Amino acid sequence: MAIKVHASFSVHPGPWLRAEFVAPHRLTVVATAQALGVTRVAMSNLLNGKAALSADMALRFEKAFGVSADVLMRMQAAYDVAQAREHGHALEVTRISQAA
Repeated sequence: MAIKVHASFSVHPGPWLRAEFVAPHRLTVVATAQALGVTRVAMSNLLNGKAALSADMALRFEKAFGVSADVLMRMQAAYDVAQAREHGHALEVTRISQAA
């Protein structure tokens, strides 16, 4: 039996990274972007939950803060699925049954 997690447990990794790593280090968006070698706009969009976390960005956070890129990518995937499920009722898909 599969375990189902309520969508409210799916958190966008950007605001979580801001709260757990960026803010405690008293870093600005600009300083964080410079340290990770990305643009301010890219960092701002991620930390504000406006852009998805890429594998490249997850590795940058892993190198900078020691947080696992794998965990961050699973967090992004869980968030994406939860968002898709909210609109899943509108998808028109025909169930395919196994041929005998």
